[in-house]
Amino acid sequence: MNYKQLFVTTYKVFFGLLGFTAIATEISVLVERGLFNAVNFFSYFTILTNILVFLTFIVSAIAENHGVNKKISAIRSAVTVYILLVGIAFTILLSGLDDITFTIVPWDNIVLHYIIPVAVLIDYIIDRPYRTDFNKALSWLAFPLAYLIYSMMRGAITNWYPYPFLNPMTHGWGVVIVTVVGIIALAIALTWLVVRFSKKR
Repeated sequence: MNYKQLFVTTYKVFFGLLGFTAIATEISVLVERGLFNAVNFFSYFTILTNILVFLTFIVSAIAENHGVNKKISAIRSAVTVYILLVGIAFTILLSGLDDITFTIVPWDNIVLHYIIPVAVLIDYIIDRPYRTDFNKALSWLAFPLAYLIYSMMRGAITNWYPYPFLNPMTHGWGVVIVTVVGIIALAIALTWLVVRFSKKR
């Protein structure tokens, strides 16, 4: 293993474990306070995506040492799109809402919404995945689209929405539809950018 591989591997493991620790801390404190609802907790796109980041970082670190990173390039790129979507959407739509508690532990909010998205972007820059055809890459959007459908359907049944911008009772369906269309457009733009600046095979 050369120095670059050592640095990249250490970087991936460190930030993968940092995100995992933030999620584990949230669960631990919520359980301790009797506030943990497993279904609601794992219905946040932030949580699901940070779990994917953790798994991808660890697998990518192992792959880095065995020279098989090419095989998981598409997965790394897709997860990069997802976590950048988390960071940008949170900053635009939620960061200014002072009356909402996003995480029971304030530091976890910083880790999951700011540090990990930036860490993944840096990982993408220093260890660029191999390029995927853009038309094929659009299939990556199946995950956020499925998440939006799930959230809206479950919200209509339970009257609980993971994010206020998905709740039609807050601002009306018009705002929800415009916001969702904006998120989808952002996801498509991020997909194009990630593909465009990936390493050529």
